[in-house]
Amino acid sequence: MVNKIKASHILVDKHGKALQIKGMLEEGKDFAELARNHSTCTSRKKGGNLGEFGRGKMDKAFEKAAFALNVGQISDLVKTKHGYHIIKRTK
Repeated sequence: MVNKIKASHILVDKHGKALQIKGMLEEGKDFAELARNHSTCTSRKKGGNLGEFGRGKMDKAFEKAAFALNVGQISDLVKTKHGYHIIKRTK
């Protein structure tokens, strides 16, 4: 079982906005660019990069979705108390 991963995310507060961004990703738009332009998280400055983290460090729903991804894979929308996340596992 993997104990640490690296991931990036895009965080927005509206479901409709998250769906719109997810659609842009499916069209081939660059994840980091979309994070810089749309995310409300301070990680936007780094293209959404959250760096490396282990289990028990993130919101449970976020962690479950992030650890379930394969490297390079992008999640469906993940709702937490912070809003709607789109997560990309990078390592």
